[in-house]
Amino acid sequence: MKNMPSEGRKRHTRVLLVDDHPLVRQALTDLIAREADMAVCGEAEDRQGTLAAIEASRPDLAIVDVGLKNSDGIALIKDLHDLHPQMPTLVLSMHDESLYAERAIRAGASGYISKQEASTKIIEVVRKILAGEIYWSERVAARVASKAARSVRGADGSPADLLSERELEVFELIGSGASTSGIAAMLCIDVSTVETYRARIKEKMNLGDAGKLLQAAIRWTVAKGACCQLPSGRPS
Repeated sequence: MKNMPSEGRKRHTRVLLVDDHPLVRQALTDLIAREADMAVCGEAEDRQGTLAAIEASRPDLAIVDVGLKNSDGIALIKDLHDLHPQMPTLVLSMHDESLYAERAIRAGASGYISKQEASTKIIEVVRKILAGEIYWSERVAARVASKAARSVRGADGSPADLLSERELEVFELIGSGASTSGIAAMLCIDVSTVETYRARIKEKMNLGDAGKLLQAAIRWTVAKGACCQLPSGRPS
């Protein structure tokens, strides 16, 4: 006898988790497992692993952190948007929403939510994005509307508009008083890599020398209230 389709055997929404912290991935896996119509289909901690996981599992949605192992999360979101435009991405991060939400959306993400939100809120946002909506908080939406009203453009904007996620991180550390070798140690990268980031920052911000770079970094760091708050390791 021919098998008949069962109403109870509906296809699960396939979710890919991209985060460099195993405990975070496990918590998200447990959260998604509670939903009858969703399942985690793969995990990754960097760009290479993400692209491989997408080819292997063909997810319907990717949940991505902006701070990844040896990878720029914002750049990865741009790649995913270009390579897999039909697959929405949700950024779930501990990074300052006011700095990264707008950049993530511009890069192609469909939403941005903090890891500090309740689990029910995270699932709610996932469903909104799967339904074709864009999500960011009212606070960020108001900030974007205010910028548009003032006709602010990227070239005249803040460092958050001009720099990559890693460049901005280095810029903030410079403003907090960290040395080149200190930045390298904190971010687990080579001193030469820090020097490359410094050169890119100076070029993008049109800063002629190291002195101007330092002054600009200090102004930025003090303005956002981050002075003397040096991170002890990689971003969350």
